[in-house]
Amino acid sequence: MNAAPIRLLLADDHPIVRAGLRAVLDTEPGFAVTGEAATAERAVELAASDAYDVVLMDLQFGAGMHGAEATALITARPGAPRVLVLTTYDTDADILAAVEAGAAGYLLKDAPPEELAAAVRTAAAGQSALAPAVAHRLMDRMRTPAEALTRRELEVLQLVGDGLSNLQISKRLFLSQATVKSHLVHIYAKLGVDSRTSAVAAASARRLIRQPG
Repeated sequence: MNAAPIRLLLADDHPIVRAGLRAVLDTEPGFAVTGEAATAERAVELAASDAYDVVLMDLQFGAGMHGAEATALITARPGAPRVLVLTTYDTDADILAAVEAGAAGYLLKDAPPEELAAAVRTAAAGQSALAPAVAHRLMDRMRTPAEALTRRELEVLQLVGDGLSNLQISKRLFLSQATVKSHLVHIYAKLGVDSRTSAVAAASARRLIRQPG
């Protein structure tokens, strides 16, 4: 008797990307692409239907919910499908957000088809599937924990890079302005800088956060 196929949900806001993923995954034995979602909100809704085993989740969905937030909502439910993040971003901020949200794996969109297929099977089996570059970045963080920015510090710095003021950041993250300033002091010390601009530049160069703009 043949094993039941691994049922896949493709969550990405670009139709061309979804079509490309479907074309690749449909050729793999034991895979069945049974759903697509153009928004993170729709992915959360569909994933609650018990019709999927693995969700391939993008991180950026335009103005809507972030992929990491959707991942957290999906994985919080008992018996939820596994979430495999598939994105173009390999910054510490994005990786940590996804891993802490409960993602079973993290893969970059330039991964070869065989690596993608292997990651899907690994995730479906309940194991972790990390792209080599992602695993390397996580290992580097573990080797130098005192120098590594925390998840919250990365969130704050990413919003600084996006052009938000301390007041705007405090409202976005539900923190006091004093706490935001405290995070920035720690960030400056860890990066060896003395200004918001220098902090963003240094973190972008080290791929801790996404490039501004």
